[in-house]
Amino acid sequence: MAAHAAVPAQRRRINTHGWAGPILVGVLYGLYAATVARHGGPTTLGQLWLGLVSAAVIAVGIHVLHHQGRSLRRELRAPAWGVLSGCAVGFLFSLSGASVLSSSGLGLAVFAVNTVAAHYSFYTHEDAAGRPAPY
Repeated sequence: MAAHAAVPAQRRRINTHGWAGPILVGVLYGLYAATVARHGGPTTLGQLWLGLVSAAVIAVGIHVLHHQGRSLRRELRAPAWGVLSGCAVGFLFSLSGASVLSSSGLGLAVFAVNTVAAHYSFYTHEDAAGRPAPY
């Protein structure tokens, strides 16, 4: 009787770093930015452009950090995420009519908290060589 070779089972890898997540976050961010900029008045074309541009910037920023962030060391990758989140929150807060000082302060606070949280996450989920731990 002829025996055939066993075919090894291949695990299907799911790519979670596509464009779907960044686009969803970007659209929600852009809608929120346009809504905050309205100040209760009617929607204008400028506000829609503001929402579209801010959505594109956030989506591209998230996508680039997901794909190119792995080439950075965790000591640089964590502040990159902190800068993106701090700028995003500070910008939204400035659209509400807050002063530059308070918007900058909130952005710096979000930057600091997110940088520490990202560094902790990267530090605990990487092996000694800096590669993500297998799950």
